[in-house]
Amino acid sequence: MAQEAEVTTWTYTGISGSQKVKGTIEGTSRQQVIERLKSQNILPTDLKSNSESGLNMEISLGNGRYPKKKDYAVMARQLATMVAAGVPLVRSLNIICDQIENKRLRESMRKCVSQVENGSSFSEAMANDPDEMFPPIMVHMVEAGEAGGFLDQSLLTVADSFEADVKLQNQIKSAMAYPVIVLCIAFLLVGVMLLTIVPTFEDMYSSMGAQLPAITQILVDLGNIAPVGIPVLIVAIIAFSVYWRQNHNKMYIRSWWEPFKLKAPVFGKLNTKVSLARFCRNFASMLSSGVPILEALDIVGSTSGNIVYENASKLVAREVEKGSRLSDAMALQTVYPNMLVQMVAIGEDAGAIDQMLASAGRSYDEEVETMAKSLTSLLEPLMILVLGGVVGFMVLALYMPMFSMFDAINNM
Repeated sequence: MAQEAEVTTWTYTGISGSQKVKGTIEGTSRQQVIERLKSQNILPTDLKSNSESGLNMEISLGNGRYPKKKDYAVMARQLATMVAAGVPLVRSLNIICDQIENKRLRESMRKCVSQVENGSSFSEAMANDPDEMFPPIMVHMVEAGEAGGFLDQSLLTVADSFEADVKLQNQIKSAMAYPVIVLCIAFLLVGVMLLTIVPTFEDMYSSMGAQLPAITQILVDLGNIAPVGIPVLIVAIIAFSVYWRQNHNKMYIRSWWEPFKLKAPVFGKLNTKVSLARFCRNFASMLSSGVPILEALDIVGSTSGNIVYENASKLVAREVEKGSRLSDAMALQTVYPNMLVQMVAIGEDAGAIDQMLASAGRSYDEEVETMAKSLTSLLEPLMILVLGGVVGFMVLALYMPMFSMFDAINNM
């Protein structure tokens, strides 16, 4: 006996007549809910299950910033909902424009609407955007969806891909957050002690004519440098942060920084898994949407976020273009693990490369999640030890002369 589909609650935003409406409705699937809303004369513009990720909620911060993947995910999911409901594309795009919170993305989308109204396809309009606001993976997947008549499914795949990437980024940030916070606290404590406490102890020891141990003298010298050195250091950090934000995507930086990220102690293996997860997931999404394999290879390398995999993907594309099997071409590149190559080979034999890549992507996602949690657990005691060591060093350095003076008095 077939198992009944689970009924879940869906939250919707839509248009009824000329009014914008919101509410909840129960249903077993997205399509069923859309049909029920249409029967109630409600045109859904956004629809999400209560079990779906909170990434689907609308973004309302940073209107002037460059769009993030969450912005694209929300836009793609809303557009897919309306296309699936049978709303004409031009009208759907016009409705989406009114709901996009990011100013730059909204302006680019309005330009796309104008081009679509003049006869261009949606993918052509995105590709021709002068600001290059739309990621290539999104453009090509929409193009494949338009050609195959499954635009709504392509848009949902785009949204799923971006949301999975955001989840991956959040896992990395959570692993990095604790050590960064502890190091900032350590630097703050050191700065406060050098600027306030160390000078007081220096004056006291000078007035008593005490002979300072080497460790204390080092701390005193640092205290003398601190009033000038700390402001200079803060300015240097700010200047470097601004420079890095503006130039970290330049080729002369990527060519050494991104390979180093894959070989870095502790975090190198994690960064490798992240790049592989992005590569597999996006490659699978593009192939399942009908994007030709050579076009997909030209794009997925850059979506991995690392120049090593970007270059390897281009080399694989060249071999495939010459007639090689995808798995054989990948085997020539040492950056692809043997397990991944073998899974692709099995997928080629079975005619299900996209499914195998999707499976590999899920596996790497799970490994990243596990590694991120493990790193957090390992770094917590290590950072506490570092913080305790810094404070202990400074306290010991400050009080050692006092202990020496007490010993001298007791021996008199």
